[in-house]
Amino acid sequence: MAESTRVSLASEPLALGALDGRYRAAVAPLVDYLSEAALNRDRVHVEVEWLIHLTSQSVLPGAGPLSDEQVAQLRAIVNEFDAASVNELAEIEAVTVHDVKAVEYYIGRRLPAIGIENLTAMVHFGCTSEDINNLSYAVGIKGAVENVWLPNATALVKQIEAMAEANRSVPMLSRTHGQPATPTTLGKELAVIAHRLNRQLARIAKTEYLGKINGATGTYAAHVASVPSADWEAVAKTFVEGLGLTWNPLTTQIESHDWQAELYADIARFNRILHNVCTDIWSYISIGYFRQIPVAGATGSSTMPHKVNPIRFENAEANLEISNGLLDTLGATLVTSRWQRDLTDSSSQRNIGVAFGHSLLAISNVAKGLKALDVAEEVLAGDLNTNWEVLGEAIQMVMRAEAIAGVEGMENPYERLKDLTRGQRVDGARMQEFVQGLGLSPDAEARLLALTPGKYTGIADKLVDHLQ
Repeated sequence: MAESTRVSLASEPLALGALDGRYRAAVAPLVDYLSEAALNRDRVHVEVEWLIHLTSQSVLPGAGPLSDEQVAQLRAIVNEFDAASVNELAEIEAVTVHDVKAVEYYIGRRLPAIGIENLTAMVHFGCTSEDINNLSYAVGIKGAVENVWLPNATALVKQIEAMAEANRSVPMLSRTHGQPATPTTLGKELAVIAHRLNRQLARIAKTEYLGKINGATGTYAAHVASVPSADWEAVAKTFVEGLGLTWNPLTTQIESHDWQAELYADIARFNRILHNVCTDIWSYISIGYFRQIPVAGATGSSTMPHKVNPIRFENAEANLEISNGLLDTLGATLVTSRWQRDLTDSSSQRNIGVAFGHSLLAISNVAKGLKALDVAEEVLAGDLNTNWEVLGEAIQMVMRAEAIAGVEGMENPYERLKDLTRGQRVDGARMQEFVQGLGLSPDAEARLLALTPGKYTGIADKLVDHLQ
């Protein structure tokens, strides 16, 4: 077989995955929090703040508080972290073959210019790599959730809430088990979705981001051996809380990552509800309840020019499934560790950004898909008008109430309506004829004769108020 003569693309700066290629624009905001470069910047941030924390409290004899200018210069190492910094770190790591040690050396190189070369030994003082890593991941994940994922997810739910309000009184046939059922309103069904998603957002907003800085096996052994006079638990607690995190007082070498598993379970649950939204909207589009607004110049099918495909919802479905696959794996892997430490978490956590990216991409697609929908009220009305049999529930319940009130001739209401309606269509005239022959009280008969499938929605429109 002849060798391939194709030009290799491997040496080109091309994205391997879709998130860094085709969908880069939709997920780019996450890069500032969950990329490898962002992780390294956060490592520098944690190391710098640890040095400032130790000196500001004179924890180590001979290393008192720094001047305001020196503190500012140290923090500038973080604030000025850029592409050149990423490259320099990579060069150091090529020699150390250790990412966190490379960060330590990177900072150490800059201390002479600040006039604190004598404090080089305090960089990474008492720390194991996981002390830096767990805090850096927590800072990055917290930033990604609070500044990117949560605002986008919240905006989507607000969009659904607005649709619920606008369509609160638009009657719609329900389809329990895929069959015609008691009518509802489109707005109420959208409100159910928004309510479910909001509960998950509330849980996610309350996430505790835990952190620790207690040494190689969580015992402060090196800390106490080197500076036995310090209250190392207090030092650690105030430091972790100063980063905006919750202090975890009991760990092995690693922070146990339980909070991550809890967060990922909540986000995965949000994703699953949103996936259900996608399949329902897709189905409503397929039966004509929603019309898709064509985009000028867009092509629905390469061969069928009439088609406007619900691609936003299909794309979202796929990305939600990929996101959940990763989130579920992360949640299961991160809560386990052999004895005091193994490195399975290290490799796993490098995929956190990918898991968030696919969820964010799905949220973006659903938002765009919803904006391109029009409600086909005439289709909804027509569907209701061809399903008068759904009033069978109302009629048999009225008959039950009449029987309890002492009206004669109301026996076997369910069975009589079952004989009339099950497996067959009943139009308005036949239904009203049936009602008139039941012998109901005048008030009950009048109420049923005034009822249509479109009016049989209970207090569905009022239920939308629960979103407020």
